[in-house]
Amino acid sequence: MTAAAHETTMAHEPRLYDIPDLVRILRLSRSVIYEQIRAGRLRTVKQGRSRRVSEKAVYDYIALLEREANQ
Repeated sequence: MTAAAHETTMAHEPRLYDIPDLVRILRLSRSVIYEQIRAGRLRTVKQGRSRRVSEKAVYDYIALLEREANQ
């Protein structure tokens, strides 16, 4: 498999982000991200002692913010 084909295949696989990734992606502070997790607004999974957020959970969180902005 070529590198380009491998990247195309990987592009459709689910991703899990760690908190530093979310800081960059969402442009929110670490503490705000943890507040959103505690409030149940941003879903996570736990792997060992680490929290991870799925790509779908990120999209769902953004959709939630958009819905709230339109109310």
